[in-house]
Amino acid sequence: MNSDTVHDPDIVEEGGPSAPPKEATLVRSDERLPERLTLLPLSNRPLFPGLVVPLIYEGGEMGKVVRELAASHEQYVGLVLVRDEDEPYAPKNLHEVGVVARIAKAVEIDGHGLHLVVECVRRFKVESFVTQENPIRVLASYRAETAYEDSVELRAYTVAIVNTIKELLKHNPMYEEELRLFASRFDVNEPNRLADFAASLTTASREDLQDILETFPIFDRLKKVVSLLNRELNVSKVQTKIRENIDERISEQQRRFFLQEQLQEIQRELGIHEDPAEKEVEDFRKRAKKLKFSEEAAKTFDEEINKLAMLEPSSPEYNVTRSYIDWMTSLPWGKFCRDRYNLKTAARALNRHHAGLEDVKDRILEFIAVGARKKAVGGSIILFVGPPGVGKTSLGKAIAEAVGRPFFRFSVGGMRDEAEIKGHRRTYIGAMPGKIVQALKRVAVANPVIMIDEVDKIGSDFRGDPASALLEVLDPEQNADFMDHYLDVRFDLSQVLFLLTANQLDTVPRPLLDRAEIIRLPGYIASEKVDIARKHLWPIQLKEHGLAADDVVVTSALFRHLVEDYAREPGVRRLEGLMKKILRKVARNVAEEKVSLPVRLSVADIKDYIGKPRFREQPVKEGVGLATGLAWTAMGGTTLTLEGAIVHQDRRGMKITGQLGKVMQESSEIAYSYVTANLDRFGVKADFFDKAFVHLHVPEGAVPKDGPSAGIAMATVLLSLALDKAPARMAMTGELTLTGEVLPIGGEREKLLAAKRLGINEVILPAGNQVDVDELPQSVREGITIHYVQHFREVARLMFEVRMKSPKRRKGEAEA
Repeated sequence: MNSDTVHDPDIVEEGGPSAPPKEATLVRSDERLPERLTLLPLSNRPLFPGLVVPLIYEGGEMGKVVRELAASHEQYVGLVLVRDEDEPYAPKNLHEVGVVARIAKAVEIDGHGLHLVVECVRRFKVESFVTQENPIRVLASYRAETAYEDSVELRAYTVAIVNTIKELLKHNPMYEEELRLFASRFDVNEPNRLADFAASLTTASREDLQDILETFPIFDRLKKVVSLLNRELNVSKVQTKIRENIDERISEQQRRFFLQEQLQEIQRELGIHEDPAEKEVEDFRKRAKKLKFSEEAAKTFDEEINKLAMLEPSSPEYNVTRSYIDWMTSLPWGKFCRDRYNLKTAARALNRHHAGLEDVKDRILEFIAVGARKKAVGGSIILFVGPPGVGKTSLGKAIAEAVGRPFFRFSVGGMRDEAEIKGHRRTYIGAMPGKIVQALKRVAVANPVIMIDEVDKIGSDFRGDPASALLEVLDPEQNADFMDHYLDVRFDLSQVLFLLTANQLDTVPRPLLDRAEIIRLPGYIASEKVDIARKHLWPIQLKEHGLAADDVVVTSALFRHLVEDYAREPGVRRLEGLMKKILRKVARNVAEEKVSLPVRLSVADIKDYIGKPRFREQPVKEGVGLATGLAWTAMGGTTLTLEGAIVHQDRRGMKITGQLGKVMQESSEIAYSYVTANLDRFGVKADFFDKAFVHLHVPEGAVPKDGPSAGIAMATVLLSLALDKAPARMAMTGELTLTGEVLPIGGEREKLLAAKRLGINEVILPAGNQVDVDELPQSVREGITIHYVQHFREVARLMFEVRMKSPKRRKGEAEA
């Protein structure tokens, strides 16, 4: 690097052309500064001439540049402040004025980069850039340092700076060492050096310090430095005052509450200091004035609030009493929302949330119409019963929207502690009110719609019986005086509309059933599920996956394919899950640029997104010893192919497999006894089963099965073996007695839908179920021929075209 001194005739000496004529240029002979400089960046604040500072450059590209400088024994470098710390080190991000520094020492520190000690010599200005990338080199111009003769104005500024620094020493002794170092290196009569040193003492911003570095005229620079020092002095005085005020107020006994004292000092300065306990009591009284307490509640509140005012905040009972009053004043005493009884609005709300279920919607609209007549829908309990995913919970939300009430839902599935319903006694640690009181606090009105989910899965143990606790909540004769154990004050629940949900009625506690009005949601047929998928589920899922309606193009045929081959369950939860899986794959393919929007999905493409179909069309099994039965499950209706075979003819007997419950085992024994006793009336030898060992199986063996509706199907299998004739292609359901009567069953809708899914268009039902079937929607009954039977002889005639003969007369019995 060229170390010649710059001789530029265009550089004006410090002070400018208007400087006093008495000033003379003073240039040290040993300061021959280079024309070309390698620049090193400064990020925090600029440096000033006269300072000796350490610099540490760690690894990376800049560390490599500094090591090369040290290795090349270059004596001078340019230190320039970056404009933006977050921007890369580039010429456009560097200030034009910096300080040239002499490298006094370079030490390699293991693991910490290179440690430089530099002595800042003089300001320089970047004239042009020689290189644009690291290491950045520039052509530099220097302004010669000048010596000034004494003048009144210059002396005034110098004295002002020195006095301010002395004042700063009183508040911050840390400046003393730096001042001593300055005095040992420079003459106080050098205003240039004094101004730069004083600026370096301050904690001013990097922009203010760079502004002083770029200010060459001495008087302008002194003015800015005096301003910075005064600002620094004011900050130090305020800090000292705050520290002294806090120290005066803190005694030896109060040191542990140091932070609290600081807060109080701030409040005292702002004029907002008051006793927090008194303010809290006053706030509770204001909240209570807005409520319409009952006489009992008002008396209890007065007692508790007076007790709270007497207690010390440090007392253990203070927080217990405070929590109790907080709960009391958070409940909606006397607050009711106005009901809406517009049936058209209610119908729109129900149709917006649900497709199909017309019979259920009609029942709900009738319920709202009755509420409109008596101006109240409270005091009623509705129990929705149906398989998972049919919309029981969302139907509750639709009812709340229809009547204009807030909605709250909680589940009691698996609940075993009655305190979850009626709360804990206040004597227990961590006591809280029950779910009902928590719901009222959340909705902030005394007449909400509260849905209690999964009442068929409620439990009981040594901690109590939650089902019994629910009776007081739900019973219209009792809930006007409902008392939560935590509140210990009666609250009127008679205006609350309670909705219950269950998957089946068998496990719902009997007392709850007696108090509830049951509405069955048996599930959706295929056409309804396709409609729901197209109008409701698909638009919602597109929005949740960040896709527009035109981004993924599908057809109704695709939805029908999903319903019939992947999601045959009564509800739509699995169908919704399949849609999520499809759209996730679409989003990933678009992100990986495998496809571009819009994406068109067809039935043939769908297996690439969700795999092969779960359900495949299985033909109805036909043959000797085979019969198709219909069954109801919590997941909807299903078909059962009952199988029978004669294992051997060594001895009489029957074996039953298929994980059958006690009721179905009895049904098989009744069917066996009835068919055996009436073989001759069906045209079969009466001793056919005397040496025939029969095996009766109900697939699938891994699935437990029970219920009183498989009797006629089992009897049909046994009769088919005896006749050696295959039954007709029909599905059947019904219980059988020893006299051959066919008894009514339940779950007609689910069983008919199961037959339609299997492609069976003829079904045998007990005659006692004809009234129930007539009430089903036409969409369920259409396409199915239903045969109603009262006796098994009618079943035999339909299945085998066999007419049952009249029983033989006993000896001595007169002819008719």
